[in-house]
Amino acid sequence: MPPMPNASAQPVSVGVETGVRLALRVLDWRLALIAVALIGLAGGIAAALMGSGLWAQRIWFAATLPVLGSLLVEITQSLRRRDGGLDLIAALSMSAALAFGEPLAGNVVALMYAGGQQLENFAEGRARREMTALLGRVARTALRHAGGRVEEVPIEQLATGDRVLVRHGEVIPADGTVAEREGLLDESALTGESLPVRRRAGDEVLSGSTCAGDSFDLIVTRPAAASTYAGIVRLVESAQRSRAPMTRLADRYAWWFLLFTLVIAGGAWVLSGDRIRALAVLVVATPCPLILAVPVAIVSGISRAASLGVLVKSGGALEALARVRTAVLDKTGTLTFGQAVVTDIRAVAPWGDADVLRFAASLDQASAHVTAQTLVAAAKARGLPLTRPEQVSETAGTGIEGRVDGRRVVVGGRTFVRKRSEAGPAPDFGPSAPKGTATVSVAIDGVLAGLILLADPLREDAAALLASFREAGLDRIVLASGDHADVVNAIGEQLDLDSAHAQLDPAAKVAVVHAERQRAPVLMVGDGVNDAPALAAADVGVAMGARGSAASSEAADVVLLVDRLDRLAEALALAHRTRRIALQSVAVGLGLSVVAMGVAALGHITPVQGAVLQEFIDIAVILNALRALGPSRT
Repeated sequence: MPPMPNASAQPVSVGVETGVRLALRVLDWRLALIAVALIGLAGGIAAALMGSGLWAQRIWFAATLPVLGSLLVEITQSLRRRDGGLDLIAALSMSAALAFGEPLAGNVVALMYAGGQQLENFAEGRARREMTALLGRVARTALRHAGGRVEEVPIEQLATGDRVLVRHGEVIPADGTVAEREGLLDESALTGESLPVRRRAGDEVLSGSTCAGDSFDLIVTRPAAASTYAGIVRLVESAQRSRAPMTRLADRYAWWFLLFTLVIAGGAWVLSGDRIRALAVLVVATPCPLILAVPVAIVSGISRAASLGVLVKSGGALEALARVRTAVLDKTGTLTFGQAVVTDIRAVAPWGDADVLRFAASLDQASAHVTAQTLVAAAKARGLPLTRPEQVSETAGTGIEGRVDGRRVVVGGRTFVRKRSEAGPAPDFGPSAPKGTATVSVAIDGVLAGLILLADPLREDAAALLASFREAGLDRIVLASGDHADVVNAIGEQLDLDSAHAQLDPAAKVAVVHAERQRAPVLMVGDGVNDAPALAAADVGVAMGARGSAASSEAADVVLLVDRLDRLAEALALAHRTRRIALQSVAVGLGLSVVAMGVAALGHITPVQGAVLQEFIDIAVILNALRALGPSRT
């Protein structure tokens, strides 16, 4: 797998550790505020029970001030960042309670506010749990072989070619290949697959996997900073910093809610002449359904997607997933596996199928062509003994000839092989090759000995996959491929596609995406460098990150860490569910707040009762938003 985008030499663990320390300091400060408010409330109640009402008032007053001061500092900082400062309502209610001689109400509001901040912190931490788990798996050291011994070094010192010992239970520190024997790996953090997989000598191993079996040696193929897992961590950190469009819209609406609250509170005071009613309105009013429910739901959705092996880079991308109605799919690596396989061998007597493949694969060991590598892999998979070719001559992109076991062998396209074979009628190889099949001709000692048929087959679940896309809300599915028309048409005949385009270069794929965007928001799925422009042009670009290119991963809004498109269908359903939960939380939460404000304006709720009621509304809204962490019931 190619390196993930935006590789940097800076260790990713530095940013993670700094963030953890900062979060702990914030947590300690918030817990201290809760303790002050709670001790003050209890101390004031104890003083009141002992008949010292004046001291009770003073204790409640004093316990409110630290929380109010902290809140005013946060509001000032928010306004400087132009982030809103929507905790003004809480600040106004605490200030009004102290000014109006209601310090008990002020203390209760302070306690509810400090507790609400801690509840918010808990909710966001739970919402980010899958992403936080990804960040927490960053390896910091590695055991490197050097001079006949093993030394522990920071992962930043690993270089391409280093040999590293990976012990049972350790996280793979960098991308590499298994040196010898085999490794049993838990790749669930990358792919969401719970079952461990075996990687044999020479197989690729991705950083972030865990050694689930015996220890083995790893040959590093990329430095740690450029490895797969480092790229994933950078994408996760970017997703955590992003703000969804729905969140920014909620900020704007929250200002209107603030103005609405002030009008209701002022009206209640003017009409009744009772300033305590205005205080009760301020206390019970809360924009939490707007400023908490939306981001918690969005982050929960992103975290849930990460647990499925779908890395959504931002809240905006998750929202856009819920709006797309058209999918433009590249063929290679999406509907197919992106790797040709031998589908049939047609031999001419006296040669058999195994003879044709063995001679062709033995000769192709000297070629770097992708088709040659496929034939060699197929022969090895069938246990055929390959011998070293001699006197090899290759015509790039056309064919190869040489000697194998003393026989002259020619492998390549039909024309290339016929020119180097004895003249005569072509042997009968049976029915024509199916559409979308590539043919490799093989001649032995100047006589055409057989044909090897190759194809990049459709995924077995391709048809079911497209059906799941439609169930997830897509109305139109388009195939955009650079392959020949016969290959694309053959796929179109097998699958439920609305349109299919063949022989497209990168610019033509972009044109297809632009044309489809005129109808509806578009999702583009691809895995190669040539797909990157189209991914960037779509409303949502999805890269097959498990085997895709770095360019496509960088241009995409969503990266599939597992080589399974059905997870994208789950992510689409998840995006719809997340958006529905966020809007539901806003509507129900604001509705409850408005009703409570009306009751408070009529004088039926005291400020203390309003503070408690407000906290219950916040809890209900946050718990509902956290439902986005759960599995979809579609």
